[in-house]
Amino acid sequence: MNVIRFGGLALIAGALAFLGVFSYLAVAFNYPDVLDGPAATVLPALLATGTTGRVVWTIYAFLPLIWIPAGVAAFEAYGAERRGTMRIALFCAALASITMMLGLMRWPSMHWHLAQVYVQAGPAEQAVIAATFDGLNTYLGNFIGEFLGEMAFSLFLLLTSLCWLRVLPRRRWMGWFGVATGIAGLIGMFRNVTTLVAPIAALNNYLLPIFMILLGGALIHQGKRGPV
Repeated sequence: MNVIRFGGLALIAGALAFLGVFSYLAVAFNYPDVLDGPAATVLPALLATGTTGRVVWTIYAFLPLIWIPAGVAAFEAYGAERRGTMRIALFCAALASITMMLGLMRWPSMHWHLAQVYVQAGPAEQAVIAATFDGLNTYLGNFIGEFLGEMAFSLFLLLTSLCWLRVLPRRRWMGWFGVATGIAGLIGMFRNVTTLVAPIAALNNYLLPIFMILLGGALIHQGKRGPV
């Protein structure tokens, strides 16, 4: 199996895995609405998910690593004629992988330990833990994972789709779908700044897995034919 087909398979498997993990956390942890809650609500709820919840969060944290083979695959498939554009797209995919992983890893690691201490601490200690929890959410969650990570991944999708429109004109509808998904992601990443973009962020939650599967399928097909 060549690297292009492997990257396509990684995208499809990743999209399905994201949907599965997201669905579980939505039921067991009220995710993502729980992200806006205070430590007094969120930390006990996190601990209540038990070992299964922690395992699911760990899997979720490592899923962004699929952007690396996906970025390499897209570069190898479409970079022959648009090498500069696809180099930037590859860098964005790698950056998205690391930043999103760092943002998600706080839940089964630091937040988990904070939750264990919080339920046994007194009011004064709980106030300190709550401040730490809020700080980690702001830095690792809002800035690193959700803002920088989503910006990098949206740029990867946007650049890849724009290149796709140039080198694969017969599938222009898929390219435009990717452009729309990338732009929706770039707008939706400001949801922590203003609620005006909340509908676009919600729409992107549906567009993203669909386009990941479409791009994955296109890369698998391209891997059989060779680079463009």
